[in-house]
Amino acid sequence: MKMREWVRLPSRWIETGRLKELQWTSAEGSGSNNLAALMVLAPLAHHADDEGVSACTYDRLSLATGLSRAKISAGLSVLEKLEVIDRTPSGRSTFQLLNYSEAGGWSKLPARGLYNAGRIIGFENFHLRTMNELHALKLYYLFARRRSNDTNMAHISYDKIEQYTGIARQRIRTGISLLASVGMVHVEHVPSRSNERGTANAYRLPFIDPYTHLGTKGRDPDFARE
Repeated sequence: MKMREWVRLPSRWIETGRLKELQWTSAEGSGSNNLAALMVLAPLAHHADDEGVSACTYDRLSLATGLSRAKISAGLSVLEKLEVIDRTPSGRSTFQLLNYSEAGGWSKLPARGLYNAGRIIGFENFHLRTMNELHALKLYYLFARRRSNDTNMAHISYDKIEQYTGIARQRIRTGISLLASVGMVHVEHVPSRSNERGTANAYRLPFIDPYTHLGTKGRDPDFARE
């Protein structure tokens, strides 16, 4: 079956601040395991059926993410602990995305456009080596959660980003820069809500409603501000 342009991602857990639990700590492997969890979550969502059950073998997850089987297993354990997935709801190599149909509890996640030959292109630049890689994917999922259907952008300040993710303010910019460099986010400059003469950043995920952006809507203040 052809993959859709975007898929449903249960995201209430992001709104309640559980991204903060995914830290790059001194404990051996914990940071890379947390990063692996966020990498694995994307293909699980991409292959979920209408009930939120995802049939994904380790081979498919490895192809999509570039991760080893050991890291895939570790990442799945992190997602299970976060109560994002339930393992083997319908047998081996199946995963239930929890709270899949909760009203107001899901977000659009880009799908088909992220791939080339079964591999998520942006993930080729994630090597489980740095804190910034983890920060970048925490930001990616936060932007998906906070995205406005009206403007197709996430309008969120650094203060709010820090509140939801636990990323120190001085590290947010480098995480955004990594996402932008691999084509996983576009940073837009929009009229500020707090300063009539100022501008603010907003964040647009490629491959969702691709014809809704500042280039097609112009600089309409109402559009830019939501």
